[in-house]
Amino acid sequence: MSSVLAFDLGASSGRAMIGHLANGRIDISELHRFPNEPVWAGGALYWDILRLLHELKTGIWRAKAEGFVLDSLGIDSWGVDFGLMDDSGELLGNPRHYRDAASSEVMERVVERLSAEKIFGSTGIQLMPFNTLYQLAALAEKQSPLLREGRHFLMIPSLLRYYLTGQKVNEFTLATTSQLFNPFTGEWDDELLAGISVPREWFQPVVKPGTEVGRLSDSLCDELGVAATPVIAVAEHDTGSAVAAVPAEQPGFAYLSCGTWSLIGTEVEQPVITERSRELNFTNEGGVYDTYRLLKNIMGLWILQECRREWERQGNSFSFAELVELADEASPFAIFIDVDHGLFLQPGDMPARLCQYCRNTGQAEPSSIGSAVRAVMEGLAFKYRYVLEQTEELAGISFPGLHMVGGGIQNSLLCQWTSNALGKPVWAGPVEGSAIGNMLVQWIARGQIEDIWQARSIVKASFPNVAYEPNNHDDWAEAYQRYLAVTGLSAS
Repeated sequence: MSSVLAFDLGASSGRAMIGHLANGRIDISELHRFPNEPVWAGGALYWDILRLLHELKTGIWRAKAEGFVLDSLGIDSWGVDFGLMDDSGELLGNPRHYRDAASSEVMERVVERLSAEKIFGSTGIQLMPFNTLYQLAALAEKQSPLLREGRHFLMIPSLLRYYLTGQKVNEFTLATTSQLFNPFTGEWDDELLAGISVPREWFQPVVKPGTEVGRLSDSLCDELGVAATPVIAVAEHDTGSAVAAVPAEQPGFAYLSCGTWSLIGTEVEQPVITERSRELNFTNEGGVYDTYRLLKNIMGLWILQECRREWERQGNSFSFAELVELADEASPFAIFIDVDHGLFLQPGDMPARLCQYCRNTGQAEPSSIGSAVRAVMEGLAFKYRYVLEQTEELAGISFPGLHMVGGGIQNSLLCQWTSNALGKPVWAGPVEGSAIGNMLVQWIARGQIEDIWQARSIVKASFPNVAYEPNNHDDWAEAYQRYLAVTGLSAS
C-alpha cells in the first residue's frame, strides 16, 4: 500500500493529510490540522511562516508516530505571496499577506507605466492589486532594504520546501500566479521585472508539477527521527491541485474551487490571451501536465468568514451551519451584491461594509443576520453564473454542468443555489480537492498512476459526488437580471 503526505495550506487553516492508494481506490485521513492566522505588526499584515514550518514538522512527526512509511510528500498553498532570502539563505523578514494594503495603490501606477496590454499580454494573468508584481513594485517604490539585501525569491511552498530540503526551486503553477511568468518563453519575464526595478537574478528556476526537488535534509531527519523522504513539487498552487482532483471524464469541463476564494473556469491546452480575455479580466494560471487554467477569481466565502468574525466580536456566535440555516429562512432576492466589489477585499467590519454597499447602490440594508448571509450566498451564486457564461464565451464551449470541489461544497444550500442560478446541474465533490490533487501528482510522479485522466477516474470511484439539479430556475433567472442592473454588471 502506497502512502504519501500532502500538506494543504489555506488562507485560514492548514492540514496534513495522509493518502493511501490500493486496488484502484484512494483512502485519505487527516493527521494534523492547524490554524493559519495572519499577524498584524507595525501596521502591516504578515504570514507567520516559521509557525507554518513548525506545523509541517509536526505533520511529518505524526506520520512517523502513527507508523506510516512515506513514499513522498508535497506542499500546496495559496498563490502570489513570497519570501526573500539573502546570500546565506536567511529569510529577510516574514512574508507579507496578500490582503496587506501596501500594494493596493501601486497597481494603478505600474499599469500606467507598463500598460495593461503589456502586462496581460506577457503573462495572461488577471490584474489584481495583490499580485506579486505589485507587491514587489511596492517594495521598490519605498526603496525597501529588502531590495539591497535580497538574493533569492521563493513563493510560499517553495520557501517551506527550502527549509525541509535546502533546495531553492519555484514551481510552475504557483509561479504563474505572480503575474511575472511568461507562458510563451516558459521563464520569468525580464521586461516586467526591469519595469519594476527588481533584479532578475533573484528568480529561481521553475519546475513542472511532479518534479522531485530533493529529500528531507539530514538535519531535519535527525531532528524528527525520520527517513530522507523524497519531496515532490506538486501543483503547488492549491487551485491547481484542486483542479487536478476534479472527477471529470474528459476535457472541456467547468470547475469551481470553492473556499475562502472561489475560482471558476476550465482547463485548456494553451493560455487564452486575447483582447477579450483581457477585457473580461480573466486569468491563465498554470495547470498540471502541460495545461492552463482559464479562470477568474471571485471573492468567495471570505466575506461570510469576516462577517462571522465581526458578529462574534459583538457577542453573537454562530456556526457556519447555523448561519446557512438563517439564510435559508430569510426572504429571497431582497439584496443584490457584487461580491468582488473593492469594499470587500480588506479585513475588517464586513457587516458594516455590506450596509455601506447597500447604501451606495440604493438598496435597503440587511434587516437581520440571516438576510446578510443570504445576500452574500445569493451574490456568490449569481456571480458564478456571470463568470461561467464568460468562460463559455472565451473557451468556445457550452458546459453541461459545473464541478464544485473544496471545503465550500459542505454548504449544500450554496451548491443548490448555484445550480438554480446556472440552470444547470452541479456535481459537488471531493471536499478535500486540493489535498487529493496534491497526492495524485505524487503518485503519478512515482509511476503508481499512469496519467491525470486515470487519476481523475480513481477520484470518481473513490469519492462519490453529490448531484444538484436546478429548481425554481425561472425565479432565479428573473432575479439574475435584477442583480445585473443593481450591481452595474453587464450581461456577458
